[in-house]
Amino acid sequence: MGTFGGPTTSSPEQKASRLSRSAEPTRTRSAPGGMSRYFQDVGAIIWKDVISELRTKEMLSSMVVFAVLVILIFNFALEVSGVAPDLIVPGVLWVAITFAGILGLNRSMASEKDKGCLEGLMLCPVDRSAIFLGKMLGNVIFMLIVEVVVVPVLSVLFNLPILMPWLILIVVLGTFGFATVGTLLSTVAVNTRTREVMLPVLLFPIIVPLIIASVKATRAIIIGQAWADILPWLQLLGAFDVIFLVVCLLVFQFVIQE
Repeated sequence: MGTFGGPTTSSPEQKASRLSRSAEPTRTRSAPGGMSRYFQDVGAIIWKDVISELRTKEMLSSMVVFAVLVILIFNFALEVSGVAPDLIVPGVLWVAITFAGILGLNRSMASEKDKGCLEGLMLCPVDRSAIFLGKMLGNVIFMLIVEVVVVPVLSVLFNLPILMPWLILIVVLGTFGFATVGTLLSTVAVNTRTREVMLPVLLFPIIVPLIIASVKATRAIIIGQAWADILPWLQLLGAFDVIFLVVCLLVFQFVIQE
């Protein structure tokens, strides 16, 4: 026993309880900042992708060149066939966007896998859904940059005034849905040997409603149809984006662990 005023000893249980009480305020002070911390993590992943692409410019340059080549091929083919441009331009636009998007999605996730960055992201103390949102929004940004180049080129080559506010909304909605599904499926395909072939095989059957709605809405705007003819396709695009965003956020944490 310790004498009065002298050193005293404590049992291991008492030491553990004192340590737990002293550590509890520290954990409270260092707790993450909720949604603000979540969006900071998302922004950090987007910033990482943007900076990496600005250094190499491999993905954006290949996407832009590929999309412009697709438009040029269709332009020459339509001049020979004599088809009315306003009937075929919506399909040409979304073919170029889709093919360039496939190229970008493959490159985006493959670079993460080849450089070991995907494992690093999984080891980070962030929510898995934040990783998905960061990668998906990064893909949206890259696709929108390509579309800023593609749409004016299409307008000049086919001599059609397609730079309209409602068309911009349709392109954004279609791109968002495409990148949402594509980011999830590119995570699945990147672990296969034939990832360049596997992604289109998995992606195209799912995005058929998105492509149909985008082409129909684009055509309705170009030929000047009534708002009542455009609204159902916009509603379909919005519903597709919301449904698949929720599904992909829930499924991504299981997909990335495989």
